[in-house]
Amino acid sequence: MNVLVVGSGGREHAVVDALAQSSKVAKIYAAPGNGGIREQAEQVPLQVDDLEGLVQFAKSKTIDLTFVGPEVPLSKGIVDVFRKQGFPIVGPTADNARLESSKIFAKRFFKANGIPTAAFSECTTSAEAYYAIEQFKYPVVIKADGLAAGKGVVIAEDSAQARSTIQQFMESKTLGEAGSKLILEEFLQGEEASFHVFADGSDFLPMVAAQDHKRRFDGDRGPNTGGMGAYSVDTILSSPQQDAVLNRIIRPTLEAAASYSGILYAGLMLTAEGPKLLEYNARFGDPETQVILSRLQTDLMDILVAIAEHRLSSLKIEWRDEATATVVLVAREYPGKVESGKRITGLDEAKRIGDVKVFHAGTRWHDGHVYTAGGRVLNVTARGNTLAEALERAYFVAQMIEFEGKDYRKDIGKKGLAKQK
Repeated sequence: MNVLVVGSGGREHAVVDALAQSSKVAKIYAAPGNGGIREQAEQVPLQVDDLEGLVQFAKSKTIDLTFVGPEVPLSKGIVDVFRKQGFPIVGPTADNARLESSKIFAKRFFKANGIPTAAFSECTTSAEAYYAIEQFKYPVVIKADGLAAGKGVVIAEDSAQARSTIQQFMESKTLGEAGSKLILEEFLQGEEASFHVFADGSDFLPMVAAQDHKRRFDGDRGPNTGGMGAYSVDTILSSPQQDAVLNRIIRPTLEAAASYSGILYAGLMLTAEGPKLLEYNARFGDPETQVILSRLQTDLMDILVAIAEHRLSSLKIEWRDEATATVVLVAREYPGKVESGKRITGLDEAKRIGDVKVFHAGTRWHDGHVYTAGGRVLNVTARGNTLAEALERAYFVAQMIEFEGKDYRKDIGKKGLAKQK
């Protein structure tokens, strides 16, 4: 089968790598891909939001299945466009993708369907937001309504930070139109967890849980980012917690959004009252994908075809018992404006280390070398019999790779290790 993967990040590299292991896959194309994906897929010079260009490419290359990684093309209706042309594609329609593309739509959906979540207030003007913020206790969570690449959430510790965030998002338009409306939300206490499921419009199958590290610096300090690292191990969710997630969050969602097909990712807070839903993403998380797919034993192509053909119930998905961990190497200035074009070394040496893969994100290939091309540059992902072993391997390789301005968090998986003691 010929497969098109839409996207250019570490998530898409992990998907391409998993598909490359399948005997059913003849050729993989990646649009636009990155400096590492090129080793396993042919790069296509099309941007993820060029829907007409992508569907014409699928037609010209007789693409049998398309997988969409990032949220932007999903929110713009790439699935609707491909289906209208008769091309199989994995992902939700633009209507169902609103669970991610509009925080206001999502919170109304949670409330209407009895899904446990934080108390919230909708604000469509800065005046409303300045008034509403006074009704919350601090810290308070401020979320941009629209898509903001993981940078539209601020946990304000006091009134000054809250008012500054409202001013930046709604008046200075630092996030563009994504911040023109806001959700103000009660701050929930507990540990976060990421829970993904495959869905085909009728049935769903759960994946192993993961934990992301959103904050930029060690100790969960600094601004939110697209993700600084993640790990996956069976102890993230207890059996009662997983049952609660499935029965109180996932099932009610998919019953209400009966036609939802693709990947559904629940960002959870594990509170003393039970798991509560922070938000949905209508696609794989990044860097959660890297640790989740590293534990997948079942052929990913079989799963994607089953989703496209609405027969997930015929599959039994198997997972490795091992732990996995990802350390994200970033440019020092990230998540601010970064300077790209720094040559990366150590990648060939990293390939010789067992049970470790380096998934590229913000990279490009030029004249035989790999260079930085973004804030989140590389994802060092390792497997191990224990979480400690996986982390040791990931950090060993993270230290081997070099580029000017390289930085990374040194405490990925710390909470998971503490839980196992």
